[in-house]
Amino acid sequence: MTKIERLRIMEIIWNSLLQDERGIESPKWHENILLTRKKKIKQGKSQFLSLEELKDFNK
Repeated sequence: MTKIERLRIMEIIWNSLLQDERGIESPKWHENILLTRKKKIKQGKSQFLSLEELKDFNK
């Protein structure tokens, strides 16, 4: 299968997922991470970066 054919198949699959009204339940550990991050924000222990800082950070 060529790269173009594989991309077309991926697009078909993606579009079918977008039209599926059934949700996908997030794993419990996602919730735990979000709660931990929210707690750090409330405690003032989080550090935020601008998009430019993030781009420089990953160089």
